[in-house]
Amino acid sequence: MTKLYPLLAIIIFVMLIIIFGYVLIFNNSSEYYQVVKIVDGDTIDVKMYDNTVRVRLIGIDTPELVDPRRPVECFALEASNKAKEILTNQSVRLETDITQGDRDKYDRLLRYVFLPDGTNVNQLMIAQGYAQEYTYELPHTYQEEFQQAEKSAQDNQLGLWAEGVCNN
Repeated sequence: MTKLYPLLAIIIFVMLIIIFGYVLIFNNSSEYYQVVKIVDGDTIDVKMYDNTVRVRLIGIDTPELVDPRRPVECFALEASNKAKEILTNQSVRLETDITQGDRDKYDRLLRYVFLPDGTNVNQLMIAQGYAQEYTYELPHTYQEEFQQAEKSAQDNQLGLWAEGVCNN
């Protein structure tokens, strides 16, 4: 039995290398993808190789603009327009978060979106008052930063936090 311990240790070590290698390769990809459509403030379409893929920005929630089951929410058009201002004709880097899974129930990729200059678009939308921090089930990687950005936007009455906007 004790002869199996070194073999077991080697197997565990190799598995850890594979797991961490996967995370490093796919989480820190330096590949950029062209934004082809801004669906609303927290959802975009990007060109990945020969396919157009829908991406839901992790950790944020913007007022609903295109949900056919609900009326357009307060500040939805402004949030969508801000996303268009930031992302139209942009190439973006996508970052996964192993705590959030790969796709949501609508089969959208779940990703953080970064501009070529390193700007985290998810956080920027919150910081400027166009989105709220949103945690779904498990805390996400940038949760603390996003919550701080939301508090700052609220304190400075930016965007949807401005006085007289959306019943504020």
